[in-house]
Amino acid sequence: MTPPEGTPGGGRGVPPEEAAGTPARRLLGIPRQRTGGGPDPAPADRATLAFVESPVQLLNVLEWAHTRPAAPPPAPLTVAVLAPHDPMTRGQLRRMAELARAEGHTIRWEEARAGATAPLRTIGGLAPLLRTARRLVLGDPFSRYVQLLLGLARAREIVVVDDGTATMEFTGQLARGERLVRWHRHGTGRGPRELLLAPFAATARRRLTPRPEGARRRRTVALFTAMPVAAPEGMAVLANDFAWTRARFGPPRLTRTADLVGTSLVETGVVDTDRYLAAVAALARTHGATRYFAHRRESTGKLHRLATETGLEVVRPDLPLELIARRGPVGRTVLSFPSTVVHTLPLALRGTGVQVAVCDIDPDWLTAHASPRARGFLDGVTGTARAVRRLPGTGPGERTGTGPGERTDGGRTGGGPKLTAEPDSER
Repeated sequence: MTPPEGTPGGGRGVPPEEAAGTPARRLLGIPRQRTGGGPDPAPADRATLAFVESPVQLLNVLEWAHTRPAAPPPAPLTVAVLAPHDPMTRGQLRRMAELARAEGHTIRWEEARAGATAPLRTIGGLAPLLRTARRLVLGDPFSRYVQLLLGLARAREIVVVDDGTATMEFTGQLARGERLVRWHRHGTGRGPRELLLAPFAATARRRLTPRPEGARRRRTVALFTAMPVAAPEGMAVLANDFAWTRARFGPPRLTRTADLVGTSLVETGVVDTDRYLAAVAALARTHGATRYFAHRRESTGKLHRLATETGLEVVRPDLPLELIARRGPVGRTVLSFPSTVVHTLPLALRGTGVQVAVCDIDPDWLTAHASPRARGFLDGVTGTARAVRRLPGTGPGERTGTGPGERTDGGRTGGGPKLTAEPDSER
């Protein structure tokens, strides 16, 4: 498993690990950066400022930057990483920051949550960029931090990049004029913290709503997405087909087995732990899966139990799965529960021969605490996925049905849990 990181640093220019002088591992397929003797890097595009809080958001900012017109060559971006607390997320963000710098972009690593005074320091440090930026690129419109910064900005152009399946909920809520609330949350959302931040949230919702043609202060809002969405009137939708990922990585070597993609639905309180583990075991047994790619938010305790009970090799990826799969090796079949990857992996793995299959979430798996919207939202994620094979829900005594080349004899080996930090180089 990816080792826990050290004490967070306070530097802004680079992630703390690199600021301390420890060289980050060079990623395959990315040329080593020059440290001297070459031409100076292009000046960053201070007119465009991006905010990200997760590895997938940073990946999609790179995808968006890749789609900009080549003539004249676009200037590199300035990307502010609002670093979270979670060690796994921070680790993946460090690797993505390395890739972004390899593309020539400027990364500002902001310890935005390192203590009570961190928000003031972060906002103060970003204020000059917020005042001058003509375009903002946002990774998470639901983030209260991003909503606060959005209210301070003067940009007339806003681009929202994918933040996974949350993008589908974002466009729906915006079109209906609702408060921006994550789909798995429940309750009134009117606690003291929410009431304090409500004015900023309302301002952000207005800023994210396109103004019609002829408005006195014209504002454009675009959505860069790989998800099937019904955007509000006036919002431009730009297709994300993972062209940057396909150009930089792969094609991957395919293994003879299947891989299973994990989800954090247990950690968010949506799915019961025992039901989930039983479903994973049944899928692995039916389809001959040997590896389980863990979501960055899955708990160590659950993963250890999963490895012990199923014999699966648990892999903690150090990059978003789209990059890991494209780099390879990857199974000829990739199994997933309803999540972002059922929409993104078919694009990232286009032309490789990998088949993505999605297993529905049985309503009986939902916890008593799950949001009332959970079932409909998860059904929508699965039902709108293109270029995937849909599997029925499965339980401890059920089979999911097999396809060509899939094993029904289990294909499992015992020997206790195995957890690794990244895919084996050979299989």
